Amino acid sequence: MPPAPPSGIFGSDAFSPAEIAERVEQLGVAKARLPLFSLFLLGLLAGGFIALGAMYYTLVASDPTLGFAAKRVLGGVVFSLGLLLVVVAGAELFTGNNLLVMAWADRKLTSSELLRNWGLALLANFLGAFGLALLVLYSGHPGMNAQLVREQYISIAQAKLSLPFASAFFSGVLCNALVCLAVWMAQAGRSVIDKAVAILFPVSAFVAAGFEHCVANMYLIPLGILLSDTNTPATSGPLLNWANFIASLLPVVLGNIAGGSILVAAIYYLIYKRKFLNA
Repeated sequence: MPPAPPSGIFGSDAFSPAEIAERVEQLGVAKARLPLFSLFLLGLLAGGFIALGAMYYTLVASDPTLGFAAKRVLGGVVFSLGLLLVVVAGAELFTGNNLLVMAWADRKLTSSELLRNWGLALLANFLGAFGLALLVLYSGHPGMNAQLVREQYISIAQAKLSLPFASAFFSGVLCNALVCLAVWMAQAGRSVIDKAVAILFPVSAFVAAGFEHCVANMYLIPLGILLSDTNTPATSGPLLNWANFIASLLPVVLGNIAGGSILVAAIYYLIYKRKFLNA
């Protein structure tokens, strides 16, 4: 009779929710105290990784032969590449790092440590996403599918810039609740396959539903602006310009913070960690 496989090889012994809470808190402390240079480089990677997922999504979305639901769901599935790279390859993503609120609420992080991580991660994410947008712009990728990929980037950027403040905010809330749940569930897994499955469904759900992710927007909107400026002027929707891009980020960033910090980190803190404050 062959020996039993080692425990965890098939991902059947996932960490419990209480264990996830402890792991997320410990990881949050480690993330908040990374050296600045390491945090910055990992943030650059995260911005680039999410941009790769957004690039993959746009390729699917540009296919006119797909039906509405098929296009949204399949686009969401391929977009999951971005968070999978962040979690498995290792990177510092601002939206996922909203989970640091759990360690902050448990008084294991100071407010300055929390804000330092968020601020530098957000800046580095932008530089990584924008840098990939420049690489994609000059790679010839937007010309695929008889220029339909380029047109899709411009259309996506126009749609995002046309969102009212409240819609962008609440869309950001829902987006990052799902993203942080994906990161949370990935901590339950003991293998890469476990993590991939945990990430796939929440991420594909937020993309299919059309919710707003600030780091993805740091790739999609600038590339839409660059393609419009260099090829075809925008003929409908809001003017594609940098002032509108910067203004559009504010409600999405605030919504992402609220969704990840309150709806996920704070709720799970109250469930699993609050008792330690009264110990």
